[in-house]
Amino acid sequence: MEKFLEKLSKETALAFKEAGYDENLGKVGVSNRPDLCEYQCNGAMAGAKLYKKAPIMIANEVAEKLKESKAFSSVEVCPPGFINLNVSDDFLTEFVLEMSAANKYGVEEAAEKKMYMVDYGGPNVAKPLHVGHLRSAVIGESIKRIIRYMGHEAIGDIHLGDWGLQMGLVIAAIKEEQPDLVYFDENFDGEYPAEAPFTVGDLEEIYPKASAKSKVDAAFKDEAMACTKKLQDGDKGYRAIWKHIMKVSVDDLKKNYDNLNVNFELWKGESDVHDVIPEMVKYLKDGGFAYISEGALVVDVKEETDTKEIPPCMILKSDGASLYNTTDLATIMVRKRDYNPDYIVYVTDKRQELYFEQVFRCAKKTGLVDKKTELVHIGFGTVNGKDGKPFKTRDGGVMRLEYLVNDINEKMLEKISTGREMSKEEAESVSKMVALSAIKYGDLSNQASKDYIFDTERFMSFEGDTGPYLLYTVVRIKSILKKFVENGGNIDDCKVMSTISNASHKNLLMKITGYNDMIEGAFEEFAPHRICAYLYDLANVFNSFYHETKILAEENEELKKSYIALLKLTLGIAEDCMECLGFSAPDKM
Repeated sequence: MEKFLEKLSKETALAFKEAGYDENLGKVGVSNRPDLCEYQCNGAMAGAKLYKKAPIMIANEVAEKLKESKAFSSVEVCPPGFINLNVSDDFLTEFVLEMSAANKYGVEEAAEKKMYMVDYGGPNVAKPLHVGHLRSAVIGESIKRIIRYMGHEAIGDIHLGDWGLQMGLVIAAIKEEQPDLVYFDENFDGEYPAEAPFTVGDLEEIYPKASAKSKVDAAFKDEAMACTKKLQDGDKGYRAIWKHIMKVSVDDLKKNYDNLNVNFELWKGESDVHDVIPEMVKYLKDGGFAYISEGALVVDVKEETDTKEIPPCMILKSDGASLYNTTDLATIMVRKRDYNPDYIVYVTDKRQELYFEQVFRCAKKTGLVDKKTELVHIGFGTVNGKDGKPFKTRDGGVMRLEYLVNDINEKMLEKISTGREMSKEEAESVSKMVALSAIKYGDLSNQASKDYIFDTERFMSFEGDTGPYLLYTVVRIKSILKKFVENGGNIDDCKVMSTISNASHKNLLMKITGYNDMIEGAFEEFAPHRICAYLYDLANVFNSFYHETKILAEENEELKKSYIALLKLTLGIAEDCMECLGFSAPDKM
């Protein structure tokens, strides 16, 4: 479906052409001075240079032609050459009526469907999720949902850190504490136990202790490195206990991600590409891409146009050990082989920008992916406390994500339970939905690359630019529609009329017309914050309409039905926006 601004631009383009000017000058945008007009065309300004003519003269000639257009109720010229436009009620409501009948409200799905792989999450196994994992999870999930909304295929991969020294540290610590476990008996030849000899709580204590010990105990660190090597070389006992670590950790990760309504199609990790690394290294050597530098195997990735130094991409360390670069490049190779994606999108901390620049250049230069495959890094900023520093617990430690979510759930339950007639079960269900909107909207409403302050009290507020405010607005719409049906109305019989009763009514219609343009921009820029901004504006203009208009009390039945149709459309668009952001609204609050 053609976008609203495109339709308006067609009208002005025709007027420019009829006045003897280039029709490309006729682009229309939303006015940045809503006190003066609704839309604006600045083409006469550009035309002045092109035609060596005063812009006011060009604008006046075009305005004369535009006065014949049914799209505009008024056309005025403002010095030095702005064309101020107000859209006609008929033209506006006709477009909204078309939107309400269209699939996804007029959002055009891609004619050529592409495959996207979204790499987000990235937690290390055997370590609890902390608040720093929040951004990759909610931003990545939203981007994946936006891609799918536009009609493309998207696969989310958590990309676990499950193969490096941290595994050796955990195994070494378990071995030190429980040396008699059969996993460490080289002569054991039976079936290994089905149950793990530890819980997720045990693992959460084991790793930090082992990590700290390795920094002061050289012998323990050597043992951890030896355990890592045994694991990676395929020792059956070490592989068996590693599988227990994986099972216990992944079950806990899934529970935490479920609480955030974040889902991964693939639960792959660094271990999944371990066996293909030798093949990749051979390919890089045989192709003349990789060479030895100071004992390490590297690939040059600098380019003549670089204005800053880009170091070589290291493939293997001097002792032959692999690095993150190695596993990431091998993962790219496997993804290309197994899924042939058109895009691979990485959602990580923005401080990894140089790292991904090296990896992407290496993958392209060496042909691990072909030229058509786009490699994209979306770098996000940090989550900070009110003091502007990285979010911490009261005792100064890194805040665990599970504790943060539980804390907000409990506070929201207290708010929801106060002064509302709800059963305990309903209050708990509603409070979790509202708390999730507070967390996700609080993060996603910020441009991904920027740091932001996690202000729990502000995010949980039912007023202002917050998730709960949006949910409250959606619940208000649901309530009105429910009452309409209870009073004998049939929502399916309602449609938007050309009658516009007040300014807030027209503002709501105009905000709705911008939906498909906004969602396309959010997709092209991988920018969930654009959906947040639109959704907040939509809620504001709807609430103005609600307060200024008698909806169910309207005596004119046809006008009442037009209002109801508009509410249904507003609700559908709001729910689609929230689905793209990864949360939803209850039926009542």
